[in-house]
Amino acid sequence: MTSYAAPGAVVSIRLRKFIGTILLFVLVIVWALVAMALAQAPLIHDNPIASVAYYVIAGLGWVLPAMPLVRWMSLRKDDGRRTTEDR
Repeated sequence: MTSYAAPGAVVSIRLRKFIGTILLFVLVIVWALVAMALAQAPLIHDNPIASVAYYVIAGLGWVLPAMPLVRWMSLRKDDGRRTTEDR
């Protein structure tokens, strides 16, 4: 018999880290592809100052969407506090 989790079911930290790892890989790959495509714009490509500023922002910009995901990955399943170990 198959049991399905209820809509508000708690996800184990191990499964949460696995899902988060896959999502982080997808985020970084998509972010890099979009950043490379936008870097070909004439405004960025032809201006060295704009180019440096763009690459700094694009290089560090993926961290902002990744922070909530990493925070979610490190939540304990019982009380919602952050931890690095599964108890």
